[in-house]
Amino acid sequence: MWEELARELTQPTDSKIILLVMDGLGGLPVNGKTELETASRPNLDETARRGVCGLTDPVYPGITPGSGPAHLALFGYDPLRYQLGRGILEAMGTGVEVGRDDVVARGNFATLSDGIVVDRRAGRISTEENQRLCEFINRELREISGIKVSLYPGKEHRFVLKLSGPGLSDALTDADPQKEGKPPVPAKPLCQEAEFTSEVINKFLEELTKLLASQPKANFALLRGFSKFPSNLPAMGDLYKIKPAAIASYPMYRGLTRLLGMEVLEVGPETEDIFNVLEKNYERFNFFYLHYKKTDSAGEDGRFEDKVKAIEEIDRFIPRLWQLKPDVLVITSDHSTPSVLKSHSWHPNPFVLVSDRAPADEVTRFTEKDCARGSLGRFPSLQAMPLMLACALKLKKFGA
Repeated sequence: MWEELARELTQPTDSKIILLVMDGLGGLPVNGKTELETASRPNLDETARRGVCGLTDPVYPGITPGSGPAHLALFGYDPLRYQLGRGILEAMGTGVEVGRDDVVARGNFATLSDGIVVDRRAGRISTEENQRLCEFINRELREISGIKVSLYPGKEHRFVLKLSGPGLSDALTDADPQKEGKPPVPAKPLCQEAEFTSEVINKFLEELTKLLASQPKANFALLRGFSKFPSNLPAMGDLYKIKPAAIASYPMYRGLTRLLGMEVLEVGPETEDIFNVLEKNYERFNFFYLHYKKTDSAGEDGRFEDKVKAIEEIDRFIPRLWQLKPDVLVITSDHSTPSVLKSHSWHPNPFVLVSDRAPADEVTRFTEKDCARGSLGRFPSLQAMPLMLACALKLKKFGA
């Protein structure tokens, strides 16, 4: 419904929107406080004082989202209608060329001990070690059952697996137990047409385990998000009549935004790099998506204090957003990643919108509890984009 309304109501304007996504921001209390409540965050609090606040649910209350559907919802795409595999997002973000009939998957090098996955990230091996391992595997394992096998290294422990050949299907379950302390699981076909592909995947994992047997950490691999190239995703620029840019360093987010037709800008790994790139390109675009990963990484590793430090680190840069004076500034998250859970969760995300067309409410602190008292209340992430566009005067009147 929103997509049809967007095509009808959006109009081009010169107004500018900045959307800062602090990945995995929401948390659960430790000693009575969440990471966000514990952190010193004077500039995030000042943003809350200037704006209107609320909480968002990426899919439905109680549903734990992946990063793909959570971001799609923020960008105004129904995550239940557009279900993208993690593999195609990772592949696009890594710069892998994906043919229409190829199947790709997100891979993690992992540590296997006595038949149990003891570390899903192989100790977060270095990117250089990852590159060495992928080159080695590509030399030794080129083809399985007539299907070409290619590995593409990403950051740290991550890689992309691409299968090329006839008769492939992406209707597969993940070859990933999702939790440490469990044995590996094979990829299983979800339909008869995927049986051959599942056999190829499981044979690949068997051969790879033999090749990596001598490795101290990265002696196994986990695969998830088997997917092909999507064909029904409308471009964001066409849908909203905007010129969007993405500032994200991690492959999955670069891949997603590239699929949506955003121009993906090159950015370094440091927090300051995000803001340097934004300022350098501020005149070229009118919608900016900024992605900050450190909050999520610390949450997934269960590092409460490091997540607190990550919040405090980006808080120091928030005034640089104010100085640009965008027509709309939104700071929120795609999903929550509480350190105590070491994973994504279903808990709602803090949300603040600052605009001259959105009078401030009474919230003065940017925390989960305070945002819950904001005038926006608790709402689906899917409604964030209409709010941003409306406050930027990019939506015409509906009806007579």
